[in-house]
Amino acid sequence: MSDNKVEAGQGKVFFKLESERKINMRLAIKKRSKKAGLAPGTLVHIGRAYAEKPKITVFRYDEASVTEKEVSSVMEIRDEKSLPGILWVNVDGLQDVQLLAEIGSLFGLHPLVMEDILNTDQRSKMEDFTDYIYIVLKNFHNHFDENIQQEQVSVIFGNKFVLSFTERKSEILDPIRERLRSGRGRFRKAGADLLAHHVIDNIVDQYFVVLEDIEEKIENLEDELIRETTPFGLQSVHNLKRKLIFMRKSMWPLREAISSLQRSDSPLIEASNEIYFKDIYDHMIAVIDTVDTFRDMLSGMLGVYLSSTSMKQSEVMKVLTIIATIFMPLTFLAGIYGMNFINMPELKWQWGYFTVWGIMLVIVVVMVLFFRKKKWL
Repeated sequence: MSDNKVEAGQGKVFFKLESERKINMRLAIKKRSKKAGLAPGTLVHIGRAYAEKPKITVFRYDEASVTEKEVSSVMEIRDEKSLPGILWVNVDGLQDVQLLAEIGSLFGLHPLVMEDILNTDQRSKMEDFTDYIYIVLKNFHNHFDENIQQEQVSVIFGNKFVLSFTERKSEILDPIRERLRSGRGRFRKAGADLLAHHVIDNIVDQYFVVLEDIEEKIENLEDELIRETTPFGLQSVHNLKRKLIFMRKSMWPLREAISSLQRSDSPLIEASNEIYFKDIYDHMIAVIDTVDTFRDMLSGMLGVYLSSTSMKQSEVMKVLTIIATIFMPLTFLAGIYGMNFINMPELKWQWGYFTVWGIMLVIVVVMVLFFRKKKWL
C-alpha cells in the first residue's frame, strides 16, 4: 500500500513539473511578443521578473591591490572607470532597463547588444565588436524540486574592463571573487581577457556538476527498471531525456561560440591566454559527449523497459494459455456428459461419476508433467 502511495506521489510531482514547463513556455512566447513591431535596438526586458532589485558590484584591481564595492548609480561606475587597473562590473538583475541602458552608454555598447542582454531567451553566441567581445551563455543548476533551472549570463570584455550580467543574484561567480581577493596565481597580473575566461570557465564547470547529478539519477533508475518496471520509471526516463535535450540545446551553440572565440584574432585576447580558451572548448566537447552518452543510455533504458513489460505480458499470457489448455479436455468431457440423450450407458453406471473424475485427474496430472518436462512451468 505504501509503495502505491509513493508511486502516486511521484506521478503527481512529474505531472506538476510538466505542467509548469508548459506554462513557462507559453509565458516565454507571450513575453517575446512584447517586442513585436518595435524598432531594432529597443530595450525591453524579456524573461522572468525577480522581486529583488538589481545589485551592482564593482571590482577594480591590479597586481598590487584590489578594491571591491557595491554601487547604486552609474555615476559611481564612471568614477571607478577613470581610475587605473582592470575594472569588473557585475550586475545581478535585469529588470531596471534604464539602469542597463546607462551602463551600456557608459561603455559604448551597441544597442543591439543591450537588447540581447535584456532578452533572457537569447541563444548562446559570441560577437566581436573590435573594441569589445560579447558572449552569451547559459548557467544551469539543480532546483529544489529536482528540475533544472536555466539562467542567462552575458559577458562583455574589452581593454581593461569586464562586464557581466546575470538574471538574479547567484553564487556562481563567488569563486572568482574569492580568487581576486586572495591574489593567488597570475590572475591579477593578467588582463581583462583572463577574467572573462574565468567567468566563462566557472559556468562551464557547473555543467559537470549538473551532469553528475543526472548520472546518479540514471544509475538509480537503471537499477530500478531492472528490478521492477513501473509507469513512474517510464515517466522518469522521459523526464531525464527532456532535461538533456534542454541542456544540449544551449550547450551546442556555446561550443560554436567558444570555438569562434579561440580562433579569433582579436587584440583583446593575449596570445599567452589563448590556450585557456582552448581548454574551455575541450571542456565543452566533453560536456556534449557526456550529454549524448546519457541520451543513448536513456534510449537503451527505454528499450529495457519496453522489453521487460513485454516479457511480463508474455509470462501472464503463458500462464493463462496453460490453464486454458488444461481445461480444454476437461471441458470436452463435461460437454459430452452434459448432453441430454436417453441412451447414455454411463449415466446409469454405479461407478460412472467417480470414473469420470479419475479420468479428469489423470489428464490434469499428465498435462502438468508434460508442461514441466518442456519447462513451460
